[in-house]
Amino acid sequence: MFKKLVLVTIIFASSLMAAAEVNIYSHRHYDTDKKLFKMFEEKTGIKVNVVKAKASALIKRMTSEGKNSPADVLITVDAGRLFQAKQKDLLQAVDSEYLTKNIPAIYRDKDKKWFALTKRSRVAVIRKDSTKENELSTYEDLANPKFKGQIVVRGSNNIYNQSLLAAMIEHHDEEYALKWAKGVVANMARTPKGNDRAQVKAVANGIGEIAIANTYYIGKMVHNKDASQRKAVSKMKIFFPKFENGGTHINVSGAGVAAYAPNKVNAIKFIEFLASPEAQKLFAEGNYEYPVLAGVKSSDLVASWGTFEEDNISINSLGENNAKAVKIFDKAGWK
Repeated sequence: MFKKLVLVTIIFASSLMAAAEVNIYSHRHYDTDKKLFKMFEEKTGIKVNVVKAKASALIKRMTSEGKNSPADVLITVDAGRLFQAKQKDLLQAVDSEYLTKNIPAIYRDKDKKWFALTKRSRVAVIRKDSTKENELSTYEDLANPKFKGQIVVRGSNNIYNQSLLAAMIEHHDEEYALKWAKGVVANMARTPKGNDRAQVKAVANGIGEIAIANTYYIGKMVHNKDASQRKAVSKMKIFFPKFENGGTHINVSGAGVAAYAPNKVNAIKFIEFLASPEAQKLFAEGNYEYPVLAGVKSSDLVASWGTFEEDNISINSLGENNAKAVKIFDKAGWK
């Protein structure tokens, strides 16, 4: 009897040890995140196992793995991708009093299947010697013929652009969004290519006048080992457009608990940790993102860019309108 009791105790203890982990599928690839994973391990004793890949690859992998997936948490950038994961039933609803209380409703899934962790704004980046910000006020303005040959922006397959167009659909309608997209195409200084940093470098080097980019890329260019990035961004300034009936476009990075998470409790603890003041501060200072948690300040660099009014639409609409945005880009001839 004693031997059986000891054996059961050992098995129970072993199962607890095995459960003291959380498996993260992450599209994010920043040093900041590595620090956060380590902080969580030290704080909780829960081991963090990370699989990194592009969002599309992670979503495909989770779909293929099905109920056998070891994933506990999916982390990715952009509400559009979070919506895609939800639509494929890869995420489960989470009842977390902390997350519901501290993450504003417009920055979390209405069915509690994902929660924003950071915010980014998609803005106009203009040369310091330019006066174009005096002519530019709204995102709608970008389609105005007065900017012909002046806009530099990445391709239509980019999720950030898809979400910007999804927001345009939400503020207006599909017909207006198509007209707008055609107008921006007509105003492009070149055929879309490269990432957001490439757009900033292009304008800094005299190609076009207005680059469209996410704010955190600017911070990463300012503090970069690559001298060409530092030189290019030193010539630039940020302008925050807004929608005619709204504010400046906001997108997010976020996380959700995997549908078949083997370590669900640990997964919830992990997401709650990423929404804690200490984690939010590191997101802000280490990756130049806007914190989603009220009361946490932006980094000094980000704060120096100025303040703006955030758009008032729910982030859910960016995912809901994604398929429409993709079709409109195709019709507009946005490469």
